[in-house]
Amino acid sequence: MPETARQIADDLRARIDDGEFEPGARLPGEPALVRDYGVAKMTASGALKLLIAEGVAVSRTGSGTYVREFKPILRDATKRLSRGQWAAGKSIWSADVGERSMTVTDVEVYEDSAPRWVARALGLDEGARVVVRSRRFLVDGEPVQRAVSYLPAELVRGSRITELDSGPGGTYKRLAELGAEPVHFSEDLRARMPSSEESSALSILPGTPVIEICRTAHAKDGRTVELNQMLLDAGAYALRYTFGS
Repeated sequence: MPETARQIADDLRARIDDGEFEPGARLPGEPALVRDYGVAKMTASGALKLLIAEGVAVSRTGSGTYVREFKPILRDATKRLSRGQWAAGKSIWSADVGERSMTVTDVEVYEDSAPRWVARALGLDEGARVVVRSRRFLVDGEPVQRAVSYLPAELVRGSRITELDSGPGGTYKRLAELGAEPVHFSEDLRARMPSSEESSALSILPGTPVIEICRTAHAKDGRTVELNQMLLDAGAYALRYTFGS
């Protein structure tokens, strides 16, 4: 018989995975967990909070705790970054969400001096100018990612990349039109805990983990033409990387 909040949460998760509780179903409340598992109310409450923090469940004030209905996004890095995706005028995001509703909000585009770590990643002199593109992505009405791109200002200044809407195919197609087509990508990924500001931006509870991905895009001549720092709600994503020829 499970005795700790972690054990109860794992048991409930297994019951969800087995289909006992379907998406949108109400989970047993604290009194039921106290009775069924023979634990204190605090332990029962902790189990439900763990499921909420891990993105498995959501709390509805005055109603209870429910299995999260949001279907995780399969982020296939190889597919979304293929030339056939953006060269055809498609957003690389469409490779992730398919026919699901996707909205881009809080878009900001401006020119600024590159922070030291950005200048280093882009191979620029310290303090060089970059164009910054910041935005937040919502899928099925839920915020799932925040992304900030940095591009050398001397390369993209005057192009549509500096506008709020970068046009069909997005930034990568515009870079190709500038003679700086990205042909090689690198992604550095780590899981971490978010700041309070990051939790607010993604509408997640404090203590819910996030995935940070920093991607660099390189042109054929070796230039680094973009640095993209992405912050993902860990509970909203499954990540896929395909290797081999």
